[in-house]
Amino acid sequence: MLKNTFCHVPGISAMTEQRLWASGIECWEAFRASSAVPLSRKKKDSLARHIDESFESLEKNDPNYFAGLLPAMQHWRLFRDFKSSVAYLDIETTGLNYSDSITTIVVYDGRSIFHYVRDQNLDDFREAIKKYSLIVTYNGKCFDVPFLERSFRIRMDQAHIDLRYVLKSLGYAGGLKGCERQLGIDRKDLADVDGFFAVLLWNDFIKNKNHQALETLLAYNTCDVVNLETLIVTAYNLKLRETPFGKSHRLDVPPPPPIPFRVDKETIDRLRRGGYGGQYYGGRYYGWGRAR
Repeated sequence: MLKNTFCHVPGISAMTEQRLWASGIECWEAFRASSAVPLSRKKKDSLARHIDESFESLEKNDPNYFAGLLPAMQHWRLFRDFKSSVAYLDIETTGLNYSDSITTIVVYDGRSIFHYVRDQNLDDFREAIKKYSLIVTYNGKCFDVPFLERSFRIRMDQAHIDLRYVLKSLGYAGGLKGCERQLGIDRKDLADVDGFFAVLLWNDFIKNKNHQALETLLAYNTCDVVNLETLIVTAYNLKLRETPFGKSHRLDVPPPPPIPFRVDKETIDRLRRGGYGGQYYGGRYYGWGRAR
């Protein structure tokens, strides 16, 4: 889809892009080959210059060039061309306040799952994330990335597709779990676990040395991450329907990888019986199944 994109060029609106497609100029190569581009001389010169830069940036595997020029709602267009260097990312924390800490991080690159745990190997994340040029999150622009940058004192300068905004533009909202349910994704044993319950799992691991609680927390965190791949491919295909390329550029939704952590139902049931039914935490109300 990226080579069919023209709206990253200053002065080329989405409407102008559609006019180019309708005139038969459906990709950068077609623009270069055409002698009848329906644009002013100034816009044609600008487009030609930016297409040269676009080819160079794509060759260099530099998604930031496009992310800096495309509106955020169009960042989904980056996915197909840069998915070989993508990191699906999600964190869990002790709460939502500035003083809270990261407990676990899971990264999935479409091939392997990597997990990082506080007081074990959390600091390894700092170097590990550098090998990726594109990250995919849900609400990561508001939560995960600022939390990571503050905690590790780093700058995460990867191009970033935040599915919260892509899915909202398609009519899906209600948090990550709400979007999953609307799109038919079943979490099975983790269906009733949410962001606040993840805090309870971590506390149970720390206070009671319950390693099954940590396993369950990592299973939950990993479920968040591997489902991001399903969601971005689904969203990508849905967004393609708004273009002339809905069939030709469609991607197959990959099967989710096996989650290498065991969910302990006894731990979940025990924590539920302990009174988790909704309470205030960090200035927000959390009810069962309603947190991030």
